[in-house]
Amino acid sequence: MLRYSLRRMVLLVVTLWLLTLLIFALNYWYPGDPLTNMTGIKFSDTLAYQQALVARGFDGSLLNQYFSFMGHLLQGDWGASMVTEQPVFAEIKPLLGATLELGLLAMLLAIVLGIPLGVYAAIQQRGKLDRLIMGMSLSAYSIPVFWLAQLFILLFAVKLGWSPISGQIDPLYAIDINTGSILIDIWLSDTDYRMAAFTDALNHLWVPVIVLAIMPLTMLIRIMRNAVLDVLQQNFIKAARARGLSDRAIMFRHTLPNAMQPVVRQLGLQFSVLMTNIIITEVIFNWPGLGSWLVKSIYERDFPVIQGGLLVLASIILLVNVMVDLVHAWRYPHIRKEIDAK
Repeated sequence: MLRYSLRRMVLLVVTLWLLTLLIFALNYWYPGDPLTNMTGIKFSDTLAYQQALVARGFDGSLLNQYFSFMGHLLQGDWGASMVTEQPVFAEIKPLLGATLELGLLAMLLAIVLGIPLGVYAAIQQRGKLDRLIMGMSLSAYSIPVFWLAQLFILLFAVKLGWSPISGQIDPLYAIDINTGSILIDIWLSDTDYRMAAFTDALNHLWVPVIVLAIMPLTMLIRIMRNAVLDVLQQNFIKAARARGLSDRAIMFRHTLPNAMQPVVRQLGLQFSVLMTNIIITEVIFNWPGLGSWLVKSIYERDFPVIQGGLLVLASIILLVNVMVDLVHAWRYPHIRKEIDAK
């Protein structure tokens, strides 16, 4: 397991290094001055520009510029926004918390609902409920996220009035933003109306969470159903039935632990898809996260913000995929042995 973990960590480090090369090269591919694209400091600010020119290694070779770029990157100096003139790294913290809150809750909902529904569909194979579950999952998977989000807003916010149209919380509550996660910030606050603010935040949260959870939920249902049906055909299941074990014991002791293998393997991929959809969802629901921040910076051509947003989102996806691979290899050692044998 240690050897496999080291290999995955080396692969992660190499991928992140290639990502930094891409981010560095973007400064030269964007229109305008590379130093301004990297730092947000404009040529009109003569003194600050000259200082950044030396500090960023632009008085030397391209290799010196990259090493200087990496040094500032590791120190948290990611430049300043061209629009707000605030440090990019300082702006990321609350935005990251808001994005992770939305994404993790959506992924949790997909897992909690997707696995039981997939198992139930497999038990009811070719039955009416199996066809209903699979038909609904296929239909939901076929709906684009941007359209589904607008349908939910039209139904639950406009027509029924069950939820606000957009935002994270009613501004009247005036909750101080510390982590960016509105639920955690409300919990850490010392206001007298904490429960009312918590209820309002949940009211803003449940619609975008459901919209985000739909796609991974439908995929997990199908993956879990196919995995359970495949395991039920194995000889060890037939042997367990021959020994007189009950259907309940067979399901929980033998079927589910083995059927979870392809599900665990797919969690990283589904999280990657979710993080892609979260950009669209945040824009539609005006959620103050990395996705809406990144899209806004693209419209405004705020190049330091674009680089910072891409770096953070890509790093999150890479880290989650590596962690899922490690958990998968730890839980199922034969997979690790097969990979090491190649």
